[in-house]
Amino acid sequence: MKQFQQLFGELPLILASGSPRRTELLHQIGLAHQVKVSNVEEHITEKEPRHIVVQLAKQKAREVGKREEKGVIIGADTVVAIHNKILGKPKNEQEAFLMLQELNGETHSVFTGVHLIIKDKNQVLEKSFSVESQVTMFPMIEKEIWDYIETKEPMDKAGAYGIQGKAGAYIQEIHGDYYNIVGLPIGKLWEELKIMGKEYRE
Repeated sequence: MKQFQQLFGELPLILASGSPRRTELLHQIGLAHQVKVSNVEEHITEKEPRHIVVQLAKQKAREVGKREEKGVIIGADTVVAIHNKILGKPKNEQEAFLMLQELNGETHSVFTGVHLIIKDKNQVLEKSFSVESQVTMFPMIEKEIWDYIETKEPMDKAGAYGIQGKAGAYIQEIHGDYYNIVGLPIGKLWEELKIMGKEYRE
């Protein structure tokens, strides 16, 4: 994207996440980038899901930022929450079943926290934000849940489902940013990068 170069010159864009979905979303809006997976040991002190995702995104971005001399670094974390209870990635098929049963026929929230770092020799700028989307799922019978689990799609995803995949068959409606549910609110991200780019050039 030419506008990224106009904002940040030769600074590389670095995604502090190994998520293939986040990489696809950045490519979708024309942002070429490097992937540098964070090795940070996550430490949570916040209580609310919207604050937890920002805390984790910040830890990821800062860990990668320490290793890089310069760059525009994106840290991100996404969680599924229902009744303020966070559902992470299932450890096994039984846990995936319990998560999907909990979401079954209900409305839940998906939070993504993003932390941005602009780093070069002269300055470091940082900014965080979070986005919430709501998802309502159609009721599923037990066989449907197990059939979906057998596809293996739920096993590497928060809340044990991927809205961009086969789970789309069970989504009744969403309120908010669809891309946030996939894992990265790319519209909000780009708006924040433009704001930070102006600050960086001043």
